[in-house]
Amino acid sequence: MRVSGPGLENSIRSICALAVVALALSSRTAAAQSVDSVLFNGKVLTVDADFSMREALAIADGKVFATGTSADMKKLADGQTRLIDLGGRTVIPGLTDGHIHGVRAALTFGTEVNWIGVPSLKDALDKIRQAAAAQAAGSWIVVAGGWTEEQFSEKRRPTPQEVAEAAPQNPVYIQHLYDWLLLSPKAMETLNIHGDDDVAPGGKLELGADGKPTGIVVAGGGALGKLFDKLPKPTLAQQVESSKKFFREMNTLGITGIVDGGGVSMYPASYQAAFSLWRDKDLTVRIAYHLCAPKPGSELADLQNLTQLLPQGFGDDMLHFNGPGEILIWADWTDGDITPDGKAKLAELLRWAAAKGYTIQLHWNPDRTVHDLLDVIEDINRDFPVARLRWTVLHLYNASEDNLKRMKSLGLIWGVQDGLYFGGERLQQEVGAERARDMPRIATALKLGLVVAGGTDAHRVSSYNPFVSLQWYLDGTTIGGVTTRGEAEAPSRRQALEMYTKSPAFMANDDAWRGTLEPGKAADLAVLTADYMTAPVKEIGRIRSLLTMVGGRAVYADGPFAALVPPARQ
Repeated sequence: MRVSGPGLENSIRSICALAVVALALSSRTAAAQSVDSVLFNGKVLTVDADFSMREALAIADGKVFATGTSADMKKLADGQTRLIDLGGRTVIPGLTDGHIHGVRAALTFGTEVNWIGVPSLKDALDKIRQAAAAQAAGSWIVVAGGWTEEQFSEKRRPTPQEVAEAAPQNPVYIQHLYDWLLLSPKAMETLNIHGDDDVAPGGKLELGADGKPTGIVVAGGGALGKLFDKLPKPTLAQQVESSKKFFREMNTLGITGIVDGGGVSMYPASYQAAFSLWRDKDLTVRIAYHLCAPKPGSELADLQNLTQLLPQGFGDDMLHFNGPGEILIWADWTDGDITPDGKAKLAELLRWAAAKGYTIQLHWNPDRTVHDLLDVIEDINRDFPVARLRWTVLHLYNASEDNLKRMKSLGLIWGVQDGLYFGGERLQQEVGAERARDMPRIATALKLGLVVAGGTDAHRVSSYNPFVSLQWYLDGTTIGGVTTRGEAEAPSRRQALEMYTKSPAFMANDDAWRGTLEPGKAADLAVLTADYMTAPVKEIGRIRSLLTMVGGRAVYADGPFAALVPPARQ
């Protein structure tokens, strides 16, 4: 059963935890009957208020029953209890990505070509060649994002000629973030693209020396979303299987939950694969999902219609509706200066959301205009205490300390993803290296007492790997190896881990029952390949999970734990 609301005070939590252990040990026979698993001989980071470390933990009925020494936890076991020797490995609470477009990414994960983490353009083009060799002539080859030229040793993007040579018989779609697209000649022909009107709104076709389109489109999210919508869609059965693969891929990285931001090209039909997995009890990550306004012009009416049967929190422990977002008013999603009309529409929509008691996520990038948003929220706050609603401002990488203070006073959450891991070099070019050293001001926000939640914003604009994100929070170094943010604004390892556990659980209205490894909370956890707290920072991005549990059930297992998950379920 889902529970929302603030957690108990730290002292009460500590007393309760001690009482649970004492009761368990004093009632050994009765308790042992209920303990399903004991993980021992490890380093369990509970991420409680004291950031306590334990040797072992016991699991009963999908929840953490107790934590303590290996000897004490083993005393709770009986002949039916599964004993898991951690071999000294580190256990953390299952990670939750606080802002990801995971439901969308999952739909095509099994049919796309993935360039995430590919080290060279040569290797990337080889993946296109391999796909062309494996697929029928005329079938689409799609790279939907998650890469940047800074990751390639060549430090450049592919040319139209290179792509055409790699897949001469296939239409190829290669998207870079939300600013650039390469379409092969076959793709241009199939989509019937000849001029700028065919890549509206706002898209521009690059022209070659002969005055003809090269296949490169410079465009924003609106235009790219419309072009992506024209691509063939997998069948529902393919989407379900693809989604299952994507969520299990996330399990390999210790992810047990996501806060899904909806996004461009997300419509009611886009959620059916996730709903199917949920209905069949095949979900391996917990999903708190937000609904975006699907199109410009009628945002409030559309959201009112879509949410008629969706009260806040509707669902269960594996999947629930977490309110509108990330795109509420399309005028504020463009990252430009919001118009007076756009601001009025945003105010109307946010006031409606507040009256309905909805949690929201809201995309906002430039600090220069966030005062418009904060003015609106301050006005609403006079009638509806916003802090109770757990509203999140997303991105805002160049947030000033003054605006962070305003956010704190309103009780807003700051969702900070690792976008500058991909875009740090561009930021330096735009604002200068010295100013970039303070962006984003994570340490400042934490000192002010803001709830700061981590995430990736994957997969079109970044990798979905949480450990890559955690490494970037700590060292501020881009995928291209350039350190753009200074140490003064880096969180500690503890704070960064809390950004991926406690804070997104709070964001999802789930903090009362998950996000830490305290007695009574969900046994969502990951056993790591390396100790997050002591591994060299430069190696944190390589950490993986060897064992991932959701509600005490093993959803991924490898190495010494492989037998815990049958091969058919991996």
